[in-house]
Amino acid sequence: MKITTLALVAALSIASLQAAADDSSENSGADVLSQSPRFLTDERSLTQGSVTIGGQKLEYQAEAGLLVVHLTDPMDEDPPLPKAERDGPLPPQQPEAAMSYVAYFKGKAADPRRPVTFIFNGGPGSSTVWLHMGAFGPKRVLTLTDSHTPAAPYRIVNNDYSLLDASDLVFIDAPGTGFGHLRGHDKEKAFFGVDPDANAFANFIVEFLSRHGRWNSPKYLFGESYGTTRSAVLARVLQEKYSIDLNGVILLSQILSFDNSVDEPQLNPGVDQAYALALPTYAATAWYHKRLPEQPAALEPFMAEVEAFALGDYLTALAAGAKLDPARRSAVVAQLHRYTGLPADYIERANLRVNGGEFDKTLLGSDVTAGRLDSRFSGPTLDPLSQEAQYDPQSAAISSAYVSAYNDYVRGTLKFGEGKRFKASANLWKTWDFQHQPPGYPSKVQSATNVMPDLAVTMQRNPNLKVQMHGGYFDLATPFFAAVYELAQLPIQASLQANIETHLYESGHMVYARDADLKALHDNTAAFIRRTSNGGG
Repeated sequence: MKITTLALVAALSIASLQAAADDSSENSGADVLSQSPRFLTDERSLTQGSVTIGGQKLEYQAEAGLLVVHLTDPMDEDPPLPKAERDGPLPPQQPEAAMSYVAYFKGKAADPRRPVTFIFNGGPGSSTVWLHMGAFGPKRVLTLTDSHTPAAPYRIVNNDYSLLDASDLVFIDAPGTGFGHLRGHDKEKAFFGVDPDANAFANFIVEFLSRHGRWNSPKYLFGESYGTTRSAVLARVLQEKYSIDLNGVILLSQILSFDNSVDEPQLNPGVDQAYALALPTYAATAWYHKRLPEQPAALEPFMAEVEAFALGDYLTALAAGAKLDPARRSAVVAQLHRYTGLPADYIERANLRVNGGEFDKTLLGSDVTAGRLDSRFSGPTLDPLSQEAQYDPQSAAISSAYVSAYNDYVRGTLKFGEGKRFKASANLWKTWDFQHQPPGYPSKVQSATNVMPDLAVTMQRNPNLKVQMHGGYFDLATPFFAAVYELAQLPIQASLQANIETHLYESGHMVYARDADLKALHDNTAAFIRRTSNGGG
């Protein structure tokens, strides 16, 4: 492999910069800009590589680095007054984030008309190591499909299903994750929330397009999990603020409305659709583990039957609340037992409402916990007396493989990361600002985050925008039927529903963790990009 390394580094220490900023007696005529320069700098490393996809060898250039973004476009800011013309001390340093990324360009030089896809995981506060090393990068790590992957050494292999055959790829780590870091006053508040996060990604994309001459390329977003939430807001911000019409938005393991989350819906009494929308995933999980009183031969016809019951008799029964007729209640309990394998008395005691954690903990007995990210996985119950599961078996089974493999790959092959620590996650769930300002509304709202209006507005303003959704039957983190429901409920004209396509797989949250589904995910996504790139590429 041929290696070229470029680095843009600052030679100033933070301590000396702060001393200069705080000084009020020297250099009275100096420009404030010279006293408070940016703390963070861009970095990049360029390498050459190749990957074989579908039997065809493809050469590529890889670019790993850091790109600095700010709350606002620096070109829109008024320059600070010279010290001689201002009153008071130097204002606090404005927040900034060095966001880490890896980009892959087909060939020896980037083609400005080739599609470019911006790819990110969710969290919130997750790096994109998962999609990079599991789905679409030129290399991937091998893990077991439904059990714990043995410890290192892990196998890093050619990715036969890299998306590089259809599009150039940019894997972006969220602010504060990967090799990235934050600086400035109130930096966490500036980047850790629904709207600030989308703005940071928008700034990254705009800067990337400018630096690489890709403004006229077909453009796509590919988000997983919370990355789908981000995609809905980000697509709107790119359109409204920067006049960027995307060719496509690709959603994997979607969650747009958090009212539909089956994680602790009991905290939102009176909003019961989460239980109904999770029921098909409960049924699929019980089918996989052979816990059903009557085992159907095939999954998909069974799913169609359960879905009809979920939005019919079950949701109607939940809506009736305390006024539900006892005979009808008994019939619903019996059907829930038939579809989930849970004991009828447990369903009755749960008032027909079993959340995701309770299902994980209960289905396989008191000693075994089913997975949340992928319910095909299971592991020992840590606390038999607890009401819900204390950990996720799939995350425990594969995280070491992904993080170890990426650290080895990025440092050894991409020649980036020396002297830096990689953060797979910033663990921001409990501190994340989930308030969101909907399009056309003057302020943030206090309700559960719902970005369906953002995607709807973007589709209406750009009627050529295509949306592709992928989901796994065994995903209890973001149940697939909730995604189907959300897309069907988008406030858009009926004609725009034709711009949406869905693909479901016998996999979990990380669809690509199963080889057969990784191939299908690649084929479906590549075909989508080729259909919608308007001759680009």
